Amino acid sequence: MNLNLFHSVPEGLTRRARLVVSAHGVRADVPDVEQYRPRWLELGVPASEISRTAAFQQRWGGLVLPPAPAYDGGPRYFDVDTPDGSPAPTLDGSMMHGWWFEAGPQRTAVPYLFMIGPAGEFGIHAQRWVPLHATIEGWVESLALARHAAKWARQITMVTGDAVDSLGWTGLNQWRRFKGWRTTGGGVPTS
Repeated sequence: MNLNLFHSVPEGLTRRARLVVSAHGVRADVPDVEQYRPRWLELGVPASEISRTAAFQQRWGGLVLPPAPAYDGGPRYFDVDTPDGSPAPTLDGSMMHGWWFEAGPQRTAVPYLFMIGPAGEFGIHAQRWVPLHATIEGWVESLALARHAAKWARQITMVTGDAVDSLGWTGLNQWRRFKGWRTTGGGVPTS
């Protein structure tokens, strides 16, 4: 276990997210995925998907972050499981094809898994695939932003659907962000 992540924060995060990971994160020991490669190949998992899963595990595996304000806190820690190539229905009823792998175990008993999708999306998967962020970095950035808002904001108001578009954005400063999705009134993720 690594209790001091100051010099081992994954690359590519904003300063805010790096600070949250180094100040509030720890890294638990998780297994090296390469030990599963022969078995996964026997199960028909493509070598490229095993390599993608192994790369995720090497970069993010074992990282324990503070709970998220939604989704029952998010994954307890990042740790992969056997990739799955089953097609998954999406919120709009279409089928999404590709390979998925679990991002980590849930903190509580929820009816969905936290998964990494075919294009690297972070999302939840139960009877349907619902991508939440375009990347795992987006999830980590959202945790950092939520912590920042909870610490400094006098008031936090959740705005959803079309109300987001009606907000006055002039005069506000932009910050570096990661591609994420918002959910429209119909529940279909949009960029």
